[in-house]
Amino acid sequence: MDTEPTVLSEDDFRIMAVPAALDRQRVDKVIASLAGVPRSIARAFIDDNLVTVNGQPIRPADKVKDGDQIRLPLNQVNDTVVADFDVVFDVLFEDDDLAVINKPPGLVVHRGAGNRSGTLVNGLVARYPGIVGVGENPRWGIVHRLDRDTSGAMMVALTPRSHVALSRQIKARSVHRHYTTLVSGRFPIERGTIEAPIARDPGSATKMAVLIDGKYARTHYRRIREWLSPELSLLEVKLETGRTHQIRVHMAAIDHSVVGDSLYRPGPDPIRTPRMFLHAHQLVFEHPFTGETMEIDAPLAPDLQAVLDELDG
Repeated sequence: MDTEPTVLSEDDFRIMAVPAALDRQRVDKVIASLAGVPRSIARAFIDDNLVTVNGQPIRPADKVKDGDQIRLPLNQVNDTVVADFDVVFDVLFEDDDLAVINKPPGLVVHRGAGNRSGTLVNGLVARYPGIVGVGENPRWGIVHRLDRDTSGAMMVALTPRSHVALSRQIKARSVHRHYTTLVSGRFPIERGTIEAPIARDPGSATKMAVLIDGKYARTHYRRIREWLSPELSLLEVKLETGRTHQIRVHMAAIDHSVVGDSLYRPGPDPIRTPRMFLHAHQLVFEHPFTGETMEIDAPLAPDLQAVLDELDG
């Protein structure tokens, strides 16, 4: 039986300006970036005469300029991740296969309930259009995550083969993730390990908890500095596993909650902080294709450095 052709209305289209970062690029590449779709779909849009530039039809290889107006059928793409050039992040390392970025605080990694746009992935699609299709939608390129208020080094796969290889390293626990955190209280010994299973807190929709039937979780810590008034400790923390909220849950479980962590801290913070004091300061892993040991550092975020400066003042 023949089906009726899809008839599009103006509500199915959106007009988007070509950003400066994509000046003089092929239009199929620009469409892929702006719409968050593979270039094959972008070319299909063009072949079906669904795209115009400044009101004129175009071909896939045509170049566009900064400010050109592209009319796109975005409502025809289910579950797209649209490029967002306003999402800004520093790149600590990149090559053809992977990147390590310095995630700013307050930035959600990928969309979820209440986070349809303005995420890190929206920014990644803008910077790396070819990332669409790498991994799973809407988590293009993501092999591990940082909480919204956690800043620092985060690894991103730019190709399907690197996504597979890096995901294997994460699963094998051969990626070493080091964090800097400020917690309440003082530690009698310089180094220690917390080994306690973590699962969803049955009494909360957002919290995790140490529960006997949870997933295995292990956290190593080293005291870097401490203060007497108020009693605080600056720690370097190394994750052996990567459970949701692992550092926050483990520190709270031993009565050394992360400063600024309103979700797991039972009472008021001993000092004022702009956010949760948790920063991923180093990633160490083996490059999946060159075999080189990669040691990527992310300097402590300025807002957290200001907290330490005030303590020392």
